[in-house]
Amino acid sequence: MKSYYRIMLGKKSAFAAECFAGGFIGADFGINEDLSKKLPDEWRAFNKAFIPVYLAGHPGKSKVTAGLACGALWTIGKGINAGDIVLCPDGAGSYRVGEVTGGYYYAPGDNLPHRRKVNWLDIAIERAAMSEALQSSTGSIGTISNVSVHGPEIETFLKIAPPPLAIISADPTIEDPVAFAMEKHLEAFLVVNWDQTELAKIFAIFEEDGEKVGQQYLTDAGPIDILAISKDKKRLLVVELKRGRASDVVVGQVLRYMGYVKEQIAEPYQTVEGAIIALEDDKKLRWALAVVPNVSFYRYEIRFKLVKA
Repeated sequence: MKSYYRIMLGKKSAFAAECFAGGFIGADFGINEDLSKKLPDEWRAFNKAFIPVYLAGHPGKSKVTAGLACGALWTIGKGINAGDIVLCPDGAGSYRVGEVTGGYYYAPGDNLPHRRKVNWLDIAIERAAMSEALQSSTGSIGTISNVSVHGPEIETFLKIAPPPLAIISADPTIEDPVAFAMEKHLEAFLVVNWDQTELAKIFAIFEEDGEKVGQQYLTDAGPIDILAISKDKKRLLVVELKRGRASDVVVGQVLRYMGYVKEQIAEPYQTVEGAIIALEDDKKLRWALAVVPNVSFYRYEIRFKLVKA
């Protein structure tokens, strides 16, 4: 089955033009060796082998950052298959679209040396032409975002490709909708408005070099919606978001994530806590949380107000 990915070509798309001209996507992350025979079928095995390599070459970086970097590198080198579709920001508000055509190869000494061949299509999609959901997914933090859930929408763009280059824009007669669909895009809304929440008094979304890397953090137990850290660096917080009513099942899910963080990420001096955010809870959830003191529950509220001009 075809998959779809948003991939950043260097920080702030610094190497996008080079990739478009050379017909490739790539990554760096400071791991300067040919990985042709070192890409196992599972990303977990790759991370286990290369997180120490990454940390050795990046003193002062955290295990969180190392895990993200190695996971992204494995995805580019092995996880993406020939025939998959990539959307890459061009640095000017549009996304170039390409089809991956070849396997991993190494280009030592060049920018983004860990590479895959790509056939760039004659399509550039303006961000404003995307649905709010696809805008949210393609605008997520990190080098790679799997946007396969939006495959049907992306395929509609692929059908519009007159040469030499189709610039797919939003209908100028339609007003840009207010980004307030909180139930549908709760995670994106929370990340953008984190500083306005109660949690922000103690915690910040995990950052590295000024970039929020704690959103959709990949673990063996599944992706953590948000990983945060206290301002004194002594507490890690696993945040799980539910767009409606949360049941007691989510407690087990959060505890699995917390166990992974404690074992694989946390430093010896750091404690691990959990937070569930949902529109509603129920009695079963409250009973479960009564015996799990390090997991908290928060309800979100949606408010909408019209002001006459």
